[in-house]
Parts: sequence; C-alpha cells; structure tokens
Amino acid sequence: MLRRELPHDASAGRLIRLAEGRIAPGPDGGPLQPPTNWHPDVQPLCWWRGEPVGLSLEQRAGEDWLEGRDWLDRLPGDWFSLVSTALQVGAWLRNHRFCGRCGAPSSRLGSEFAMQCAQCGQRNYPRISPCIITLVTHGESMLLARSPRFPAGRYSTLAGFIEPGESAEEAVRREVEEEVGVALGRLRYFQSQAWPFPHSLMLGYFAEAASRRIRIDGVEISDAAWFSPRHLPKLPPSYSISRALIDTHLAEVGVRDETSGNDWGA
Repeated sequence: MLRRELPHDASAGRLIRLAEGRIAPGPDGGPLQPPTNWHPDVQPLCWWRGEPVGLSLEQRAGEDWLEGRDWLDRLPGDWFSLVSTALQVGAWLRNHRFCGRCGAPSSRLGSEFAMQCAQCGQRNYPRISPCIITLVTHGESMLLARSPRFPAGRYSTLAGFIEPGESAEEAVRREVEEEVGVALGRLRYFQSQAWPFPHSLMLGYFAEAASRRIRIDGVEISDAAWFSPRHLPKLPPSYSISRALIDTHLAEVGVRDETSGNDWGA
C-alpha cells in the first residue's frame, strides 16, 4: 500500500492538506485530495497505491478538517501508516524551519527528509522519540490506569519515554515502578508502532507483576486498578498498540470480551 520512497521527481499527484494537526477531507471523504499539480512548497511524502503523495502545510485548518486521531478512528487499519507519516513529517517541517545550532533559516533537501542550514550546514531529520508501552499482568488480571487527560471512564496500559542512556527494558521497569509502584518479573517484547502525537515510536511489552500492590504517583496517573478480562472498563481505540496489547492478552487467556461479544482466541 505505502512505499517509503520519496517521489522527489514528481511535479503532480495526490495531496494531503495539513494545518494545526488537522487534515482536510477530500471529495470522497478520505484524507487524500484529487491528483493536481504541486506548488514548490509541497513536501514529497511517499507512494500510495502506486500514486505519488505530497504534503501541503497550510496556515489554517477549515471547519470540516479532522484531527489525526479522528481520521485514524474512522479509516481502515491499512491507512494508519499514511496518516501517521503525514502527521509526523508535518510536525517536523513546522518545528525545524530554523537551525537549532545557529538560528539561521533552514531549507528542505529534495532527496530525503532533511532540513539543512544554509549558514552552518547543520542538518535536521524528523524527530522520532522512543517510548515504551506495557501491559502489566498477574495471571489473567490486567493492570490498567488512567491519565488525567483521558476521556471519562477510559483506562489504558502504562507508557513513558525512554531516557538517555537507558534501554527499553530498563525503561519498562522504571516507568511502572514510578507510576504505580509495582515491581516486575519477566518481560516479553510484543511489537512496535509509530505514534504521531507528535513523533513517538512505541515499543510494546508484556510484563509480569511480582505483586498486586498498587501505589499511584497521583500526577501522571490519576487511578489504576487490576481488571479481570471478564469485567473491563472503557478501553483505548482499536488502532492503538495499547489496545493490541490488551486484545492479545485476552486472546491468549481465551476470555470472551463482554463489551463487544467477541470470543478472544476462538
């Protein structure tokens, strides 16, 4: 579907129009505009279903433009990579217009995602921030938590940024200890996911808790609890790696999801 090769020789193709983290709907209701000639400010992005796609950064979003999360919620799963790439490249272009070393204006290079300073030659590439995200389990039970920023009733897995000099596994143990006070035993890597809010790479883990005692930090976490797979709270959106961790655990223990009627592992 998506080919990660810049169509830098293209002068026309499909467009994604982006402003303020929101994407304009096309005539068919999707995030792509019809084929058109590209103006010089268009950032070549990728190939999608054999067509070149460019990114057009605009000053203001229209009233009908949707937030990135809304697009991911309504589109089929195979669109995630396209929307994610557009959002992350858009954030990079907005935030690296000037050189971080000398402050002079930077300009795009045509052959790769890179901004180069004309004065000192410093190059800046799209920022990718590695994070861990983990589902802590104790037998069948899952430790899920709430951030104060979550919608009402939603609980999710634990996550945090990897610090300088720290391995992903060390970050899992540190974040869980800091946020809910739980010591961990065995860790198991799951998979990764680009998370374009604004530029994270989530590294997913399963972690076995050494005890069920919880001590929340009260800052990043407003509540945390052990949940039986048979009695679940409101869960994260289906496109998130957090939900994939939860769904995978439910499938592994062969429990029926009472919220949707799905037989996990059936």
